[in-house]
Amino acid sequence: MRVMLNYGREGLPIYFPDSWDLSIIEKTAMPVVSDPAGAVSKALKNPVGCKPLAELVAGNLTACILICDITRPVPNAAVLEPLVRELIQAGIAPGAITVLVATGLHRPNEGEELRELVGSPWVLETVRVVNHFARNDADHVLLGATSRGTPVKLDRRFVEADLKIVTGLVEPHFMAGYSGGRKVIAPGIAHRDTITTFHNASFMEHPRSANCVLEGNPLHSDQMEVVGMLGRVFAVNTVIDDKRNLSFVNFGEIEASHLEAVAYMSRYAEIPVKTRYRTVITSGGGYPLDKTYYQTVKGMVGAMGLVEPGGDIIIFSQCSEGMGSKEYVEAQRSLIELGVKGFRESLLKKSRAAIDEWQTEMQLKPMKIGRVHLFSDVLSAGDKQLTGLPCSKEGISALDFIREVIGNPSGPVAVIPEGPYVIPRYETPRGK
Repeated sequence: MRVMLNYGREGLPIYFPDSWDLSIIEKTAMPVVSDPAGAVSKALKNPVGCKPLAELVAGNLTACILICDITRPVPNAAVLEPLVRELIQAGIAPGAITVLVATGLHRPNEGEELRELVGSPWVLETVRVVNHFARNDADHVLLGATSRGTPVKLDRRFVEADLKIVTGLVEPHFMAGYSGGRKVIAPGIAHRDTITTFHNASFMEHPRSANCVLEGNPLHSDQMEVVGMLGRVFAVNTVIDDKRNLSFVNFGEIEASHLEAVAYMSRYAEIPVKTRYRTVITSGGGYPLDKTYYQTVKGMVGAMGLVEPGGDIIIFSQCSEGMGSKEYVEAQRSLIELGVKGFRESLLKKSRAAIDEWQTEMQLKPMKIGRVHLFSDVLSAGDKQLTGLPCSKEGISALDFIREVIGNPSGPVAVIPEGPYVIPRYETPRGK
């Protein structure tokens, strides 16, 4: 049986023996929008919880539009041009419109990568497109603190804009429940102090800081408090299918539009399952998410509810850009040196997490349930040691690596081709 995993740009086909009992965990077919740009234009005129965009422009002289960075496959080519044209037509001068790349603490997107991200030469030539830098103190405005004590410092280019619009992709998120909406603001354009506070252990270790969970999720709650400090914020939220085609788009008040998009996405992304598996094969999500090992952790966490205690998670992630940030590399070194218990204990004492160490913290969650293994045909041998996982050796095929881990399985094997974009939900059988 041939199964195509999301892996790099092209995907990775694995030809499993017909004798293996495979369960493919995937979305049902999603409807696809035939005219994405037209659907965006229609959404701008038929909003959720607010007036049409053209009416919102009245009395406003400036606008700031947030977009996700290159790690998210947001269909910006379809979204940005209709959005910018509508703003200009409604009376905002092109020079008064800023598209701000919500990098969080990730690196900036520049040059050819920025052109790929924006997806429209016209937008790049017509309005200002810039990156957020979380470490630049002067770029941020202090708005106060949340009820949990998180200092709220946001990029002043967004805070001071008359019209504030975020764009994003709604998909399962292993800490915040679902991405999109408020997440493009915090952590998207937050200062490092804000980001490192609501990524500390009190948030990350909370049982509700999990995939597909909004109610009672402390990270989501803090993010919504941040939004409340800004006044009126509007959003274009999108949903894509497994081939990156636009399936859903809306525009409206940020919370109402986000919840509508989440309701749509949850029907496809949350897959009920009635059994757990000794072996689960998954992916890092493919390009652009699997460019780094840092992002690969999301696939491990997404699969952990499907594996039996003591079982194996085998994750396929290209990691074409290596591990990730230098800070993340240091966190992984600490994990190797301190061990799982020692590393976790070191986190519990901190009010602010070290930059990017929360991803290492999240890796501990699937490691507590079973054994995690990594296949990458790009990651160097030295970097593979830093993962803290058993990894594929150079030149080994995908199937041979799986056999190296589990041999010829006697029981069923689960495969999640899309990785973190699909979340299996184990349903406890009645009477147990």
